[in-house]
Amino acid sequence: MSHRTGFGLFATARAVSWAGSSITAVALPVLLYARTGSASLSGLLPALEALPYLVLGLPAGALADRWDRRRTMSRCSWYSAALIAAIPVAASLDVLTTAQIMVTAPAVSAVFVFFDAAAFGALTTLVGREGLARATGRMMSASTLIGLLGPSAAGILVATLGAPTAVTLDALSYAAATLLLTRLPLAVADRTAADDRPPARRALMEEMAEGLRHIRRHPVVRPLTLLGIGNSFTEGAVVGLIVVAAVRRYGMGLDDGRTGLFWAAAATGALAAATALPRLQKTVPAGWITLGGLAANALFLACWALSPGLASGLAALAAWQASNTLVSLNGIVVRQQVTPDHLQARVNTTARMIAWGGQPLGAATAGVLADAVGLRAALLLACLAALTSLAAGLTTQLRRKALPAIGEAVSP
Repeated sequence: MSHRTGFGLFATARAVSWAGSSITAVALPVLLYARTGSASLSGLLPALEALPYLVLGLPAGALADRWDRRRTMSRCSWYSAALIAAIPVAASLDVLTTAQIMVTAPAVSAVFVFFDAAAFGALTTLVGREGLARATGRMMSASTLIGLLGPSAAGILVATLGAPTAVTLDALSYAAATLLLTRLPLAVADRTAADDRPPARRALMEEMAEGLRHIRRHPVVRPLTLLGIGNSFTEGAVVGLIVVAAVRRYGMGLDDGRTGLFWAAAATGALAAATALPRLQKTVPAGWITLGGLAANALFLACWALSPGLASGLAALAAWQASNTLVSLNGIVVRQQVTPDHLQARVNTTARMIAWGGQPLGAATAGVLADAVGLRAALLLACLAALTSLAAGLTTQLRRKALPAIGEAVSP
């Protein structure tokens, strides 16, 4: 089987899983808010989902560079299917609790950390470095297209079938994805290019430290990674408060199928960013893409907080998501392009762990603030995180049109 066909299988498996996950992305927050009515817990849920990357990113990356990538991804998909399936099973037995919902979300996320670590290296092997930007853009476009259609359908499914039953489809999607992943043309031989052979196996801590050193010393990867913290803080705030906004601001009931429109609007923005990024990277310096994206992030988040009606709110949310995704995706693509194959899992999971560090804090903080000072004030305060990253970025070499060459020392 050719690697081109392999990429098709890989992309299809991810698309099937994304389709199922788009349902759970709507169903779990709705299920939680219906049981508790708490903005604080609604914010805590995405915070818990983001936490495993902060805890497991380093060891998962180092281990995934040792393990067989195909086997790792396949097993992780099966584990995710089992965890998700437990929700409708418990609901059917009338034993589903708030605690189970709050535990399932981070458990699935913990499994995803290992899947993601293996997937970084797998994608590089399947398409080559020269094909990373295009392949990543295509996958992001597929992901966001599914995100555009999926949440709208999920809102209808949740309203008609109930959230627990709708979640069953996600479990089935993970199982279907597993069957596709087991056929990927990945083997140890794929990772032994003469100029990129992995070093002899060493202690796990040493391998983890190597990934950190690569990020710390690289003149482009380091600032792109650190600036992602403010970007992810705003993401956590928005994701944590979408259901709260639908209910408290726009007067929607939890059984209103229109709740899916908020995720659909966000997916529209993400699709626009994924489509534009490959062209932008050919004409605009990588640093400027990130700095411009952070400025737009703060602007459109403020617009969403202050929007007077549903239509303007959805438009502002889509624009905010486009800017947020542009910052995130630009950092991911650049990082993959400049990282040696034997470091792909370690560097990418570690960098994502750092960049996503703001997400759980943003989600939890915004939820508490929404209960304490109101939804609008919570969102406006979240803008400060993007502005802080922007200010920090303007003091780095990212503001220059020509960035340092790979390996070149960074000026103090």
